[in-house]
Amino acid sequence: MLKLTKKADYGLIALKHLAVQSGKRSASAKELGDCYRIPVPILAKVLQKLAKEGFLASEQGSNGGYRLARNPGTITALEVIRAIDGPIILTSCFTDHRECDQSSSCTVKEPLRKVHEGILRLLDNITISDLSSEDISCNPASAPLPQDSLSVLTS
Repeated sequence: MLKLTKKADYGLIALKHLAVQSGKRSASAKELGDCYRIPVPILAKVLQKLAKEGFLASEQGSNGGYRLARNPGTITALEVIRAIDGPIILTSCFTDHRECDQSSSCTVKEPLRKVHEGILRLLDNITISDLSSEDISCNPASAPLPQDSLSVLTS
């Protein structure tokens, strides 16, 4: 099973929330953490990373927090995941080293390359706007617990 990390999940959840709230107000790490039952220290680091990468703008002050720095229709799931987790690698065949003991006789490298490229294309075609089509208001008491991770491909 190919899974995204919790940090990538949290980043996508936060960006979706901010896209739904777009223009209304910013949100703090504590507010988002309480809303979605995400550990605030981890979420704060994710939000800082997203701000550093240009997805979010940080606002200081008593009503400060984070807001989207870009149009949610231009932010793809792939670029968010890469910003948080680094490159997406299906197998060791697709790393910089590209060699393994079975390289010369491998019969699945090419089919796996096609699967890998398909996953990357799919994630590159999903925007934060696409994820935000449901406008669900956050209520900390009724917010669903985040899954351990989003499954991209299950076996």
